[in-house]
Amino acid sequence: MKHLKLTLIAALLTASATASPLPVVTSFSILGDVAKQIGGERVSIQNLVGANQDTHAYHMTSGDIKKIRSAKLVLINGLGLEAADVQRAVKQSKVSYAEATKGIQPLKAEEEEGGHHHDHDHDHDHDHEGHHHDHGEYDPHVWNDPVLMSAYAQNVAEALIKADPEGKVYYQQRLGNYQMQLKKLHSDAQAAFNAIPAAKRKVLTGHDAFSYMGKRYHIEFIAPQGVSSEAEPSAKQVAAIIRQIKREGIKAVFTENIKDTRMVDRIAKETGVNVSGKLYSDALGSAPADTYIGMYRHNIKAMSEAMKK
Repeated sequence: MKHLKLTLIAALLTASATASPLPVVTSFSILGDVAKQIGGERVSIQNLVGANQDTHAYHMTSGDIKKIRSAKLVLINGLGLEAADVQRAVKQSKVSYAEATKGIQPLKAEEEEGGHHHDHDHDHDHDHEGHHHDHGEYDPHVWNDPVLMSAYAQNVAEALIKADPEGKVYYQQRLGNYQMQLKKLHSDAQAAFNAIPAAKRKVLTGHDAFSYMGKRYHIEFIAPQGVSSEAEPSAKQVAAIIRQIKREGIKAVFTENIKDTRMVDRIAKETGVNVSGKLYSDALGSAPADTYIGMYRHNIKAMSEAMKK
């Protein structure tokens, strides 16, 4: 009898492991990876916006609407990262959805904290395009702070548990492991940037995606484009950035994996500074940047090495 019970338990455990995974749709690749790290074998993840793709420039397709409708759970970032058409499609689908940034205190889109000021006008020329994707009041790039990512991951885990209560222990265990990795990531980032004099912690990037990192590690980020990568900078703004780079001797100049590099290349050429490489801002890339933690480690290493020049 005892042997039979053990056999039944083993069979049930195997069945739960081999049951078809929970279909989850995430709005972009970084969130998709967080969901995969916590969901493991119990989830099947599809991203609306894939690796090396720009969420700001994304347009909804009929295929994406089908993806959303066939999911059991949709995860979005929130804070205006997803355009109105995505938000509408998610709500109309009647599929359960959750925001990964729920309860996280966001930065204002133009906030000056953490030395993330710009030596140029703050108009960003949003109006002349009439573009569809102005983030509004808040900066959605929360993932650039690994400390906040602990709460972000917790929100993802809670949404998975709600959609798949049987996996609760599994998800909680994986969440705990992931939060430990995030803690280590933060302490490694802190050590890398603390080793660099504050005056040298200055970085030029393509668009204003790194304010949370700037605030956490006291780095000044300068960017020709605003929080949305679609907002075109004016000639006056670009000229002011060129002056600032020359005046302050900024050496850490980077392109981004999601963006056309021409603007940064032009600034680098006019200032005589070499482009230090590529940062991953709003999307994962290929290995080692094919996970959130791998991507962030790449960015820490690239920035800290360029700052030392």
